[in-house]
Amino acid sequence: MVPMTLGPAVESKPIREIAYETLKHAIITGDLPAGSRIVETEYAERMHISRTPLREALRKLERDGLVEYMLRRGVVVRAFTIADVEEIYTIRNALEMLTLPAIVANATENDIRSLRAILNEMDPLTERDDVAALSPRARQFHTQLTAISGLKRTIRAIEGQDEYITRFSALAIAKEDRRAAAHAEHHELVNLVERRDLEGFTRLMSKHIERSKQTCLEALASRL
Repeated sequence: MVPMTLGPAVESKPIREIAYETLKHAIITGDLPAGSRIVETEYAERMHISRTPLREALRKLERDGLVEYMLRRGVVVRAFTIADVEEIYTIRNALEMLTLPAIVANATENDIRSLRAILNEMDPLTERDDVAALSPRARQFHTQLTAISGLKRTIRAIEGQDEYITRFSALAIAKEDRRAAAHAEHHELVNLVERRDLEGFTRLMSKHIERSKQTCLEALASRL
């Protein structure tokens, strides 16, 4: 049985929100796999909370599409469908595109150096096809690139989708049959930002993230 402890308490967050975030993280990371039953009495005891905030957390998870109430089974973790993943990527990619003008306008020499440092770490990993090590660094690169925009509300919305994307990005990278070309695009994206070439940056980023989405969908479809 997976250990279930609440995240660190935050004074401004009610117990139901902490329970929601704890369960959401467990579902997204796969610690609570699809088909798992969440029995209120059991999980309230394991999380050391009453059933009321747990029930409210479960209702919020149901609205997110992460759990469903099933006849004679109670609350069950839903499997991610192809349609779910496609929607998540579509939302995330659209939000990322909104940040591009601000990235080009705000990028400093230090930002460019920092991005290139990540890419330099990725260079030998790409050559070795070290997918396990590449995946988190690819996410780090895109996260750091987006952060340059300074658009805090948009970034928070992106982060909300990134929780889901993280689960699938390794799968997409493992399936990618053009990792070297995709990594070359990372280098060119930084070059375009450095040159303040918004048109070229927008064109390449659109192609880059759309291809990542399609690769992930193909990888998921092959496993169904």
